[in-house]
This record gives sequence, C-alpha cells and structure tokens, in this order.
Amino acid sequence: MTSKSIRTREICALAPIVPVLVVDDAKQAAPLAEALVAGGLPALEVTLRTPAALDAIREMARVPGGVVGAGTLITPADVRAAKAAGAQFGVSPGATDALIAACEAEGLPLLPGAATASEAMCLLEKGYDMLKFFPAEASGGAPALKAIGAPLPQVSFCPTGGVSPDNARDYLGLSNVVCAGGSWVAPKAMVQAGDWSGIERLARDAAALAR
Repeated sequence: MTSKSIRTREICALAPIVPVLVVDDAKQAAPLAEALVAGGLPALEVTLRTPAALDAIREMARVPGGVVGAGTLITPADVRAAKAAGAQFGVSPGATDALIAACEAEGLPLLPGAATASEAMCLLEKGYDMLKFFPAEASGGAPALKAIGAPLPQVSFCPTGGVSPDNARDYLGLSNVVCAGGSWVAPKAMVQAGDWSGIERLARDAAALAR
C-alpha cells in the first residue's frame, strides 16, 4: 500500500514543534508567521476556530519559507474553504470517511487525529501512517503513545493537546513521534501586543528541543 501521508510526514519533519495557532485578527497573521519561521518553525497550523482563520491562512501563505496548514478540519466544507484560502495541509482532531474523501479530492495532505490503537489501525488501513495523537495528555500522554507504538511501529505521530515545554521532550524522545503540536510558542498576550521578537525567541527555543 502506498502511504497517503508522504507529504504530511515531510511537513511534520520540518521542525520538532508545529505551532497551533488561534488567530483573532488577520492583520497579525503575516508578522506572526514571519516570527515563527524566523525562529525555525516553518510548519504552521492555523485552527479554524475564529472568523479570521481563513483570512489568516491567506496572509500566512504569502510568507516566504512558511508551510501553512488548516487545523480543526471537521467537514468537507472546511476542507474546501481551507484549500481555497491557500492551506498546504490539513489537520483534524479525528477522522471521518467524508473528511478523508474531501481532502483526497482537494489534494490536501491530511494529518488525521487518533487517540486509540483501533483508530490508528483504521487510518493505517486507509493508507495513513502519519497521525495526530489527540488529545495527547488527556489520552495518557507520552507513556500511552509509547505503548501504542509497540504493536504499531509503522505508524508515526504528532502529539497535540497539553504539550508544553515541560513535557515536549518526553514526546519527542519517542521513536514513533516525528514532531509535536504546541500553542505556547504564540501566547495570546504576546500576539496581541505585537511582540514578534519575543515570539521568535520562543520559536527558537522550541526548534532546539530536538537537539
């Protein structure tokens, strides 16, 4: 079976941390992306949780060096809107047949979510071997992900949900983890204050976690 996760895996391998971004004002999108890319985090996940999200993706898609994806994809309509806005990959908290079909129809590489061995096996059966482990901490954290990896060594993960500077290394040290998703690199207060140099520093620290 040919993996449908080849491009997604390449994107996940760009840096140890994928910033999970909630953007309230599209005017902040480009400088935010520039700061994160400059700090060494080129893969950016913009969650579709605000009215500004699609405009933010459009702005970030123009930033040199960035690879912008859309998170919180739930429906086929979300997929079509994200692709039209310029998203280069998609991330979902779970996976449905309709969502997978929409991503494949749009040619949008997908990082689908799984929290159990059965979910991971179902996605592997469909050709996906690079998955989002979500919600990571609530699902047992790094020990649970390590345990899932024992019988499913062919599946890799990007744990997201409760990942922080305090526990990121626990995840990144696992053989079945390519990267982790984290929101701490773009704190809301710093974004609202336009503290792009501060965000770049946080990105540099996060980019160094794998070393």
